[in-house]
Amino acid sequence: MSQSQTMNSNFEPVSIVPGDFSKGLLLLCDHASNRLPAEYGTLGLEAGELSRHIAYDIGAEGVTRGLAARLGVPAILTTFSRLLIDPNRGEDDPTLVRQLYDGTVIPGNYPLPEEELKRRTESYFKPYHRQISSHLQQFENNGIVPSVIAIHTMTDKWNCQQRPWHTSVLWDSDPRLAGGLLEELRKIPNVVVGDNEPYDGALGGDTMYTHCTMTGLPHGLIEIRQDLVKDQAGIDDWVKLLCPVIEKLNSQPHNHEKKIFGSRAIMPVTART
Repeated sequence: MSQSQTMNSNFEPVSIVPGDFSKGLLLLCDHASNRLPAEYGTLGLEAGELSRHIAYDIGAEGVTRGLAARLGVPAILTTFSRLLIDPNRGEDDPTLVRQLYDGTVIPGNYPLPEEELKRRTESYFKPYHRQISSHLQQFENNGIVPSVIAIHTMTDKWNCQQRPWHTSVLWDSDPRLAGGLLEELRKIPNVVVGDNEPYDGALGGDTMYTHCTMTGLPHGLIEIRQDLVKDQAGIDDWVKLLCPVIEKLNSQPHNHEKKIFGSRAIMPVTART
């Protein structure tokens, strides 16, 4: 057993929610947790910093688990903070391990020796992506082309400006599932929906790019504003709101066909928050 495997033996980097593969839907949550393995302490941060959006997508885990339970489909979630390493980045992305995030210096990430970057990549980043690949292979083995939906959350304010969107759909070039999400979400009264807001979904090397854009799987990334899912009541409301939308789109045949649309992504890209 390697040193990285030994040090990671008591911390599982991935949480898997079992579900019915025959339903043809996989849920992902890249930034589900603010946890850090014991050996990293708080990465030199005050404990309160780990409760902020810089450490994870607030509310995203609850929404993902709620959707998986209600829809009866599998889900894959990370269990570590993105401050350790960001699984929603390409391995050559300069923001893979942040040393500065929204004005906060991450002492435990600076300096970051090449060997430590490799260890985090092997112990935390790659196991998550291997699980995604494994699940997608299981769908293929069963003769199913799945739809893939990633759940994220965004801050309600940025640079002192209120973000008006309650939810947003991020996408690159494949309009099938993403376009359907936009259309259906816009039908919901009093819900402000963003299209590639507050940032573009064309992020080269990220989870959707790697597992869906480049392989032709129908996919979409849903952002929800964090102040709307900061407690269980808000999470439950959004699970209830999203379920019929997702069920409708998942029933459409074109969301279960492989078709490569290419990508608009240019690397490196700007950060998402």
